[in-house]
Amino acid sequence: MSIDFKKYIASVKDFPNKGIIFRDITPILQDGEAFAAATHEIAEYAKSRQADVIVGPEARGFLVGTPVAIELGIGFVPARKPHKLPREVESAAYDLEYGSNVLEMHKDAIKPGQRVVICDDLMATAGTLHATKELIERLGGKVVGAAFYIELTDLKGREKFPDVDIFSLVQYTGA
Repeated sequence: MSIDFKKYIASVKDFPNKGIIFRDITPILQDGEAFAAATHEIAEYAKSRQADVIVGPEARGFLVGTPVAIELGIGFVPARKPHKLPREVESAAYDLEYGSNVLEMHKDAIKPGQRVVICDDLMATAGTLHATKELIERLGGKVVGAAFYIELTDLKGREKFPDVDIFSLVQYTGA
């Protein structure tokens, strides 16, 4: 059974800033069938990429990536906002469509040579993907794919990463 995931994405105008259309995934998460289907599709993608571990950036990447890792029986590594991890970390700064931030991972989170799939809710300008990929590679991992619920194609994030296989459940162009 195929699910039209766009039916489970709410579009909120002028959030968090005027002129932005926020694509809200909470309706997917609230529907057991849609959430399970989205998780399964991304898990099948990660399996096809022979992932050893899933990495999810804070915070919605946790919601997307953790159930994928569970379904595959592999580990999950969080990429957190600053000062959230208790041990020695590696950090990477990045820009968003409407701001900037920093992500951190424990220095021992990725083992050298591990095949990693990054999971998140949305790819827009790919700033979060850039920082997450940078952290994984600094720790010796190999990014073999990135999976998203939503891709905003007009922001051309995919074009910034010709070396990364990218999968998305839903694509939006413009409003």
